[in-house]
Amino acid sequence: MSAPDNTNVPDEVRARHAELCRELDDHSYRYYLGNPIVSDAEYDQLMLELRDIEDRYPILVTQDSPTQKVGAPISVDFAEVEHLVRMESLGNAFNADELSAWADRASAEVPVNAYLCELKIDGLAVDLVYERGRLIRAATRGDGRIGEDITLNVRTIGVVPEQLDESVRPAPELLEVRGEVFLPVEDFEKLNRRITADGSHAPFANPRNAAAGSLRQKDPRVTATRPLSMIVHGVGAYVPAGYSEAEGGWAVDSPESAPEEVKLTSQSKTYTLLGEWGLPLSDRYKVVASMKEVHEYVEYYQAHRHDPAYEIDGIVVKVDDFALQRRLGSTSRAPRWAIADKYPPEEVTTKLVDIKVGVGRTGRVTPYGVMEPVVVAGSEVEFATLHNAQEVARKGVRIGDTVVLRKAGDVIPEIVGPVLDRRDGTEHEFVMPERCPECDTELGQQKEGDVDLRCPNARSCPGQLRERVAFIAGRKALDIEALGYVAATALTQPLEPAEAPLSNEGDLFDLTLEQLLPIRTHVLDPDTTEPKTDPKTGEPKVVSFFANMKGEPKKTVEKLFEQLEEAKKKPLWRVLVSLSIRHVGPRAAEDLARHFRSMDAIRNASEEELASVDGVGPTIARSIREWFAVDWHAEIVRKWADAGVRMEDEGQEPGSRVLEGVTVVVTGSLEGFTRDGAKEAIAERGGRATASVSKKTGFVVVGDAPGSKYDKAVKLGVPVLDEAGFRVLLEAGPEAAENLRINPTEEAPEE
Repeated sequence: MSAPDNTNVPDEVRARHAELCRELDDHSYRYYLGNPIVSDAEYDQLMLELRDIEDRYPILVTQDSPTQKVGAPISVDFAEVEHLVRMESLGNAFNADELSAWADRASAEVPVNAYLCELKIDGLAVDLVYERGRLIRAATRGDGRIGEDITLNVRTIGVVPEQLDESVRPAPELLEVRGEVFLPVEDFEKLNRRITADGSHAPFANPRNAAAGSLRQKDPRVTATRPLSMIVHGVGAYVPAGYSEAEGGWAVDSPESAPEEVKLTSQSKTYTLLGEWGLPLSDRYKVVASMKEVHEYVEYYQAHRHDPAYEIDGIVVKVDDFALQRRLGSTSRAPRWAIADKYPPEEVTTKLVDIKVGVGRTGRVTPYGVMEPVVVAGSEVEFATLHNAQEVARKGVRIGDTVVLRKAGDVIPEIVGPVLDRRDGTEHEFVMPERCPECDTELGQQKEGDVDLRCPNARSCPGQLRERVAFIAGRKALDIEALGYVAATALTQPLEPAEAPLSNEGDLFDLTLEQLLPIRTHVLDPDTTEPKTDPKTGEPKVVSFFANMKGEPKKTVEKLFEQLEEAKKKPLWRVLVSLSIRHVGPRAAEDLARHFRSMDAIRNASEEELASVDGVGPTIARSIREWFAVDWHAEIVRKWADAGVRMEDEGQEPGSRVLEGVTVVVTGSLEGFTRDGAKEAIAERGGRATASVSKKTGFVVVGDAPGSKYDKAVKLGVPVLDEAGFRVLLEAGPEAAENLRINPTEEAPEE
């Protein structure tokens, strides 16, 4: 391949280069102000395009190019300060191959024997300077060399010490540390509710913006009302105690004559020292010896991205040894000894084309956004929830807005808010409809003050029936894999001339093959209930759902009938959940089934008896009584019972309820139990399976890859059992299982 022509740069390339430079500088500036108008993924894509151009035409590279700078222009609102040691940015990897390529390059230069992996917090980079243990300055990163003085605001952050702890060892003469200021997700949601309550402040789009906006308040008293936190992840300048001055400053190092115990020789040892001085550190970093372990760490936190209290957007991997870091050095803007492996973005911006409404299984009518398709969290998204009309108004979104879209975990994407700077005057307000979009019944509130509008036509509304049947098939109910959303649509809303086999869910267990074979249906999108279209014709997709090309049953039909038979054997609490009684979710259903043991007992119980059950209360009790008072509801239960659906729990006799009052957390993969199977075994013996570990937890059961719940259990002293211990717990109870705990009962001695 011939060398690039550095002199004859095509005019269109020069123009695109200039345009990208201007656009990236503008986005960097808006990001720095806490008011970005593009997502991180869009910014990264623009930067990749600019790098590609400059790789092909190096003559275009200047000191002012965004590829050569870190951060953004500095606002004049705060005093400028110069960092003692330059704050570098990190290079990015976007997949396992790119991460491995970085490691291969590093290993080709130096003998890497350990990597430190830590979470990449989505917050605001901050630099702290301590002299003789006292905090004298805090600054933003700025352009990497010069930042803004935000000392007064940082002093309002509770976890940032004004004076370093010297109980273990003396504080350094000089210490410059770097970290990330963030707003915990739960506190972010509370903050948005508080600042929007009176309508005087628009909600922050995300926790990072909220943290940036809070740190740059003119009045520190305002910052003090924001529950900011910080985690430290690096060191700039460092002079150990007893050294009056730094000879030129010490970057992640210490004088050769300094005592060994205070020399900074590695990232992990540095974290130990910083922790002794009382600086806030992550408890989730890990030192590993191989790239195999690095990839395992990356994959674990991609699957457990929402375990931490703060938002993360990837993993940072560093060569642990500082001597090797110095040998690897840095480029003009990023170290060669560290890299950020970035996860697929969970926040993007896109156009809100329309706002429509859908009806749920209990009649709740919910607005949802129809958007220009965009990839978020690794999948293409076209629809997102907006919850209710009040939420649309609170968020201030209008049809035609550019909006921030968020997909956190395995949930329906949510519109966070509008990008106000993108408005051009063509946007218009959403008006909630007055009639049901599925059956044209007039909408109303179920009770005065209810924020949701509901369709009262529960019996005949085709949308509600479709949603209830689909819900029955879900994992939280009867877990019928072959009865998915499209199958539920086919059974309740087939195309003519076929008739719907189900007029209500009571007929589900009496289906026949003759009813299924004629069914043709539109393929609906489960997020919107609207037909999917054929990309070639633009027409709605139509399928013969239960028959193949020859008119014979598909293999899925046999599977459906088999799974319907298995569903009849499911425990009582799952049957109760499947009835779609408002407010009765899995937890309440388990409590009711454990107490009453049969559907007849639940149906005949008074409101007071129902409310007295632990975990139920008056609202759920009233809802149950109202549900069973409806004739056609009672008919569903009768039909299911006649079809052989289990209506009472045999299980353990009351005298054998060995886990009565005991809470158990199951984490990791067990060989002999599915997660749901373990929960049901606990419930049958009177116990309660919960998802989080606390001091009140009775036992934590761990399988393969248990994660942070095991660590928390050990820290709190909660008994931890392996699978063998779990079986003893189920059979013999807590006293016998206590002797089989696998976690230490007291702290292990230091090595």
